Amino acid sequence: MLEGIVRESIGKKGTNALRRDGYLIANIYGKGLENINAAFKMNEYIRTVRNKETIAFPVKVGANEMSVVVQSYESQAVTGNLLHVDLMVAQPGVVTTFNVPVVAKGEAIGLKNKGLVHMAKTRLTVKCTPENLPNSIEIDVTAMDVGDSKLVRDLEEIPNVTVVDAPRVALISIIKAK
Repeated sequence: MLEGIVRESIGKKGTNALRRDGYLIANIYGKGLENINAAFKMNEYIRTVRNKETIAFPVKVGANEMSVVVQSYESQAVTGNLLHVDLMVAQPGVVTTFNVPVVAKGEAIGLKNKGLVHMAKTRLTVKCTPENLPNSIEIDVTAMDVGDSKLVRDLEEIPNVTVVDAPRVALISIIKAK
């Protein structure tokens, strides 16, 4: 479980002091909950997010223990270091919007015909409860040749999950290599 501290000072001076000490600034929020201004050790946060098995993961800030989902993050443009992260509390039974990773499964026929797999969208926006949240959306590309593409409307229906993205949006396509 990732453990963090509650930030008393939310001003620029206090934030910069925490960043100098190796902390990542975070806001934790949820429907009907009071926002929590928190900070996590940068290395512990990165290790936890990389090794998590589900989209939601547990955190402890002060006396509060909760399951959260990464909604957005801000990184430094030149170095790529994380500056800030927004975490949303995954409340059981509450329908919320999530960004689920799209994963290509299999080896496409088009790869043998000098094609490349192009991921047009790496994350798909869905609405559901945390209990029904899929860890990833897998798309089988084995039958795809050069020029073929899979759109949102081509996805198999997932029970109790609504896809927010438009049906005409391309997810994966096989393009011709130059």
